[in-house]
Amino acid sequence: MIPFKMLIFACQKYSFFMINRALLRIKVVQVLYAYFQSDNKSSSAAEKELKASISKSYDLYHFLFSIIIELTRYAELTIDNKRNKFRPTEEELNPNTRFIDNLFVQQLVQNEQLNAYRTKNPFPRDDHQDILKRIYESILASNYYAAYMAETEHLYESDKNLWRKIIKQELLNNEEFDEFLEDQSIYWNDDLDIVESFVIKTIKQFDQANGAEQKLLPMYKDASDEEFVTTLFRNTIANADEYGALIDEHTKNWELDRIAFMDIVIMKAALSELLSFPTIPVNVTFNEYIEIAKTYSTARSGLFVNGVLDKIVNELKRSNKLIKADSNYSK
Repeated sequence: MIPFKMLIFACQKYSFFMINRALLRIKVVQVLYAYFQSDNKSSSAAEKELKASISKSYDLYHFLFSIIIELTRYAELTIDNKRNKFRPTEEELNPNTRFIDNLFVQQLVQNEQLNAYRTKNPFPRDDHQDILKRIYESILASNYYAAYMAETEHLYESDKNLWRKIIKQELLNNEEFDEFLEDQSIYWNDDLDIVESFVIKTIKQFDQANGAEQKLLPMYKDASDEEFVTTLFRNTIANADEYGALIDEHTKNWELDRIAFMDIVIMKAALSELLSFPTIPVNVTFNEYIEIAKTYSTARSGLFVNGVLDKIVNELKRSNKLIKADSNYSK
């Protein structure tokens, strides 16, 4: 599976729903890459893989919130065990409980949407004690934790900010946590950076006044996004030969083996979007796929994809095969 990481920038443009079109485009390119390289091509099986991948991203979103709750629970059990040992110290008998009394976590524990998810998908505590222990110990050793525990006022905003820091410092770019997630799902490791950014955004949007009814991000903005990903994927496969011919025509001066296969897949998906969605401006499509090419293909792929698509779009416009909302487009 292709490692689709580092596209947080593109996904940060959207903050009110979990699965946005930037992420959907990534998922489509990812599955198309595997599909076009496969010897046994099944478009229906590939589409099922695409939908499963999208759904698993939303599962990871909920799982990371469960990690917050379970880390707090682990901390509480640790404090209780120290209190009840044979000869506890004065500090162990009277610990600073600010971390486990976190007001944001108390609200999260009561969250109706998260609890509905956790009822259907129970957190397997017995299997995850080691990773919880190591993350908790790392939190205890951090400077941000020491500063938080030393604060004189117990404020809701401070409690939220602590968990945003924990996610950034302890979970992001943590190889051990990456490996742990990969053991849970083959999809999760690739999506971690992006989904963590959505969890951080959600925490920022939490309002204490909303209590248990605080809304989490929905998976899709609306039904049009589901239709978008299905149409984009199906049309790319259905018209792959036509799009390939357009690409070949405008890369005659390039040796085929010098063109990264990922670039070809990205351009086919871009052409599918350009020709299938008249209301999406050309510049929006260009920017999204060039960003994917720059991040996930070769060092020169951004400029290459941009140049080839520019030539194809100008030809399609001259022949009236491309009618877009931004009809005055020019590069």
